[in-house]
Amino acid sequence: MTYDPLSANPLHGNPLQTRADVERGLQDLFQPLLPYFSQGGARVRLDAAAAHFDRAAADLEGFARPLWGLTPLAAGGGEFGHWELYRRGLANGTNPEHPEYWGAVNSTDQRMVELAAIGFTMRLLPHLVWEPLEQKAKDNLAAYLKHARQFDYADNNWKFFRILVDLGLEECGVDFDRSLTEKYLEELDGFYLGDGWYRDGNVRRIDHYIPFAMHFYGLIYSKLARNDDKRAAAYKERAALFAKDIQHWFDDEGGTLAFGRSLTYRFACAGIWGALAFADIEALPWGEIKGHFLRHLRWWSQHPIANRDGVLSIGYGYPNLFMSEGYNSAGSPYWALKAFLPLALPEDHPFWTAEEAPARFTDEPVPLRHPGMIMMHTTGNVVALSSGQQNWQMRHGSEKYAKFAYSSRYGFSVEVDERAYNMGAFDGALALSDDGRHFRVRETNEVAQIAGNMLFSRWKPWNDVTVETWLLPAHPWHIRVHRITTPRALHGTEGGFAIARADLNADTCIDEPSRAIAKSQTDVSAIVDLGGKREGRAHRAYPNTNLIVAKTIVPQLRGEIPAGTTVLVTAAMALPPGDAAEAALNQPPAAPDLSEIEALFAREGVDVSAILVPERF
Repeated sequence: MTYDPLSANPLHGNPLQTRADVERGLQDLFQPLLPYFSQGGARVRLDAAAAHFDRAAADLEGFARPLWGLTPLAAGGGEFGHWELYRRGLANGTNPEHPEYWGAVNSTDQRMVELAAIGFTMRLLPHLVWEPLEQKAKDNLAAYLKHARQFDYADNNWKFFRILVDLGLEECGVDFDRSLTEKYLEELDGFYLGDGWYRDGNVRRIDHYIPFAMHFYGLIYSKLARNDDKRAAAYKERAALFAKDIQHWFDDEGGTLAFGRSLTYRFACAGIWGALAFADIEALPWGEIKGHFLRHLRWWSQHPIANRDGVLSIGYGYPNLFMSEGYNSAGSPYWALKAFLPLALPEDHPFWTAEEAPARFTDEPVPLRHPGMIMMHTTGNVVALSSGQQNWQMRHGSEKYAKFAYSSRYGFSVEVDERAYNMGAFDGALALSDDGRHFRVRETNEVAQIAGNMLFSRWKPWNDVTVETWLLPAHPWHIRVHRITTPRALHGTEGGFAIARADLNADTCIDEPSRAIAKSQTDVSAIVDLGGKREGRAHRAYPNTNLIVAKTIVPQLRGEIPAGTTVLVTAAMALPPGDAAEAALNQPPAAPDLSEIEALFAREGVDVSAILVPERF
């Protein structure tokens, strides 16, 4: 018998249908961490991989992040047998004389992030983590938190971390400067765009940090803050609006849109549904909220997301450092435990008593102006056509934010060799090369607009090359139109969706003029040149580049682009195998009339919200 990596996933085999199942899932996720707690309880070190911050901060991350799940568990009456270990860790980690001291915060620091979970725990469970401490330990813990909160936090969702610390200090009777709390609450309101949407700071990105950070923390605040009814009501109203849109980032089987940074936090994406329940907001019928929540956990139970000992890995659908961020230490994935916030609710809460209901999705595209997306649902998948976002700061920022299409079922791929143009995956992207070795893809946009169910962007892969791109839904296909103006000849490669590749080349690959098709046991993916200018290639991409599966095939179109102006028209789709997929292959969409599309944008085009801040380099 060979080792099955899925068997190490602590959620695997759990039906995840009831509150008891969810509680067991949390306990099973925490249990593998116990051998890695330090003797003094303050540090959890899981492997040798590093993040950009120091090792003590990474060890604090490993200690603190499980509290996002353990604290709701205990608040809801659940049993957890290791609070003495956490009390010991809090006492030693904040004691400057102890060898496990976490180190002082002296500027913007990762420790600020992790202290938020401690503040949250102090607010909900003072009888477990504060009152039993000796007075010296209380003094050290209070002094540590008060010292950290005086420094400037990052200008984004981090501002909530001071606020959560303050909730804990207040609950435990510690005096602090409340003007700093109010200052950050006001600044966080400055990130609000309308219709329930925020941006995560003054940047061109609107990603999963909006549901699992901005709204998640805001809803915790709305439930736990005292004497701030007006702001609490605003947070609840915004979240209720947001739920009606963010549901379309999930598919009917529980998968969520693979898009943006920090995807190693995995089922933290369920945090928005749990936070709505925690704050008693029936933004959708309770059965639908519960359905989104439980299906998402079940989706993750079917992926090999843990190492052999059951510790969650850095990665997404499997262990994968290629897709990680510079701030991901081995403890980072445990932000996933934010999903367990509903365990703070009693068994008779309507979230738990409601019968799980399916999602209500149709074939109709759903435009979302603020993130610059058109959402398209098919069975077991949601696709986002996307324009208007960027990230210059993160590793693989162009792949995480600037592709034309993202998917819950097929994820996206990151490029691992910038000098191997011929081997690039380029799923959901158009790559251009002027030397056959290096390549450029869309990284940012000069213009990004939405009109009805269509998107437009103008971008420059080089200073002297301009590409105008229009994205159109054509269920189950989508269409991309590119008008490329270049003073010199280029070569282009454009990719469809990446699908799982079998061993021994057991899949069917079709390379033809104007189209490429890949057929596997699980999926069919196709890309078609509606203008008939390029050659098809079903490309076997480098391993471990896709976020969801380790080996993939990507249908591509490839061809020369002469100097001057060239228009390329592409259709792409992917579906599970069967009659629907075969019917789609036999009926690709027709090329649209570009003049009509341009006229529509001239009449109705409005700027995508994500782009409405200055570029940052």
